[in-house]
Amino acid sequence: MSLKEVRKIDHIVYAVHDLDQAIKDVSVLTGATPVFGGYHTHKGTKNALLHLGNQCYLELITVDEANEKIKAPRWMGVDLIKEPRITRWSLKSTDLGADSEMLIAYQHDMGVIDKGSRKMTNGQTLQWGMILPLSQPAVDIIPFATDWQDSDVHPTDQLPETCALASLSLAHPNPNAARKTLKDLGLSMDIDTSPEPRITIQIKCPKGLVSLS
Repeated sequence: MSLKEVRKIDHIVYAVHDLDQAIKDVSVLTGATPVFGGYHTHKGTKNALLHLGNQCYLELITVDEANEKIKAPRWMGVDLIKEPRITRWSLKSTDLGADSEMLIAYQHDMGVIDKGSRKMTNGQTLQWGMILPLSQPAVDIIPFATDWQDSDVHPTDQLPETCALASLSLAHPNPNAARKTLKDLGLSMDIDTSPEPRITIQIKCPKGLVSLS
């Protein structure tokens, strides 16, 4: 995918089993260290973030084992992965209602809008609206959407900017089913055919150009 699109990417979700180990692995791969982000108390997950430039970030996410209230299947496919994988990606949105209608047309269970906020230690409020991604399948090539318009800050504002997202590509066993939805969402990108759904990104980083999928 060319990054000169009408729609911008907000973040890419990298689901892992062990967050501390994944932070080390991504640091070795890229030469940049993801920063612990926090806990999704209503989703049963926790994350770390790596700035990818242009207010876009890689979100390393895993099950929060200390949160016994939320059971599987949790969101983002975290309970379904066999190894670390990119499982989701999110577009920036200024109209979640319109995006929701397009996603519902693709799959009826998609399109649920949720809102949340968190007070930061510096007194600013992190506030978002989001079309919730589903808990399954493990990898979903159709993006969800995130709106930060009412937030004091964006998650990347507190992160060192040492990397940049160079490209994002998609693959699926039945790509035709997703092509119309991507076009409706304002994305002019193709989908390769592969045995399993796959999201692959290339990152420009201190270690050069690296791939992650």
